[in-house]
Amino acid sequence: MKVRLNLITAGLLAGLSFSAQAVDERAVLDHYADLAHAMYSDSLSAAQRLDQALERLIAEPSEANLKAAREAWKAARVPYQQTEAYRFGNAIVDDWEGKVNAWPLDEGLIDYVAPLYGEESEENPFYTANVIANPQLQLGSETIDASTIDKALLADKLHELDGVEANVATGYHAIEFLLWGQDLNGTGPGAGERPASDFDPANCTGGHCERRAAYLDAASELLIDDLQWIVAQWEDDGAARNNLIDNDPQRGIATILTGMGSLSYGELAGERMKLGVMLHDPEEEHDCFSDNTHWAHYYDAKGIQNVYTGQYTRLDGSEVTGPSLSDLVKAADASVDKDLRDHLDATLAKMQVIVDSAEKEGVAYDQLIGPGNDAGNAKVMAAVEALVAQTRAIEGAVAALGLDGIAIEGSDSLDAPDKVQ
Repeated sequence: MKVRLNLITAGLLAGLSFSAQAVDERAVLDHYADLAHAMYSDSLSAAQRLDQALERLIAEPSEANLKAAREAWKAARVPYQQTEAYRFGNAIVDDWEGKVNAWPLDEGLIDYVAPLYGEESEENPFYTANVIANPQLQLGSETIDASTIDKALLADKLHELDGVEANVATGYHAIEFLLWGQDLNGTGPGAGERPASDFDPANCTGGHCERRAAYLDAASELLIDDLQWIVAQWEDDGAARNNLIDNDPQRGIATILTGMGSLSYGELAGERMKLGVMLHDPEEEHDCFSDNTHWAHYYDAKGIQNVYTGQYTRLDGSEVTGPSLSDLVKAADASVDKDLRDHLDATLAKMQVIVDSAEKEGVAYDQLIGPGNDAGNAKVMAAVEALVAQTRAIEGAVAALGLDGIAIEGSDSLDAPDKVQ
């Protein structure tokens, strides 16, 4: 569904203007890597706290412990979503992120589902495989031994099984599904309602409670492993940092702008937001089991702002600041820098409206995109329009820096809406 949108012109990167050269591009890139290291380190710390909450839930499957685990999951999303502006340009991040944040997922691969989910899918032969209930899965003539649910099974055999991207077996959203279960409310109020007894072998609901707990434990351990790996890539001699620092600095600056623009336009404005409004489909919300999508979108937008301004507030309250892309753009054209900063603020304001709808008014994101909810649709579309305008301001920064070709990720929902079905 995604297309490429060249917001400037295709071609080789040109040199930065003389005034922008007064700001040290390599210092900007080094600080950009520092920001990544801080955000991914916070993501790791939050995932470790989530793991502790999950261990308590597994050891004592009470409603109180389930609630605490759900809150820990939501808290873990805060730093991670702010890292998404590092996608779409950093190849190491792009190759890795599907392990931790792939969506949407066909949850029938993992566990039991309601009858309205359906029995089969033309695209996915494992649509209702239910590995928790079945210690063996058949793939053509091959039998997959799932008798032991561990990290190797999830990562090596189940994730993207049979080449189907919707077979998401690992990461935040697999854990989210296990904690909440399906959200069966459509575009009405309410999130998933999985009971804590689904993890209690002594009072088991849903069947196979020990295997469900084993899956939750393995998915959590894998998330920690994967986050530890990405943190290392941004350390002083990490591969992701070196890819930026050791190569042409102008290409590094282009990488930053590519990530900002692609998340702003094709991914967030298009695939995650406008598409859902067009289809009025609750399956098109990012955190669909937990109804946490309002915060997911807010922190994506915040991450774009972080990257541009070179500022990030860590989980402990400390501030990370340093030479930024904003400094480069301001040196080249102060009015362009101000325009982009203003658009970043405007986008966050529109995202805050969506957050307030969920947190203060009790109207969640899947309700906002529902059919017939004109006022809710309008709130989401106002944020989409702000993101599109923000992307045009990013285009202005590209021009001010004299960069000839930045390929921004597109979306049919924005570029070819007649193709959306």
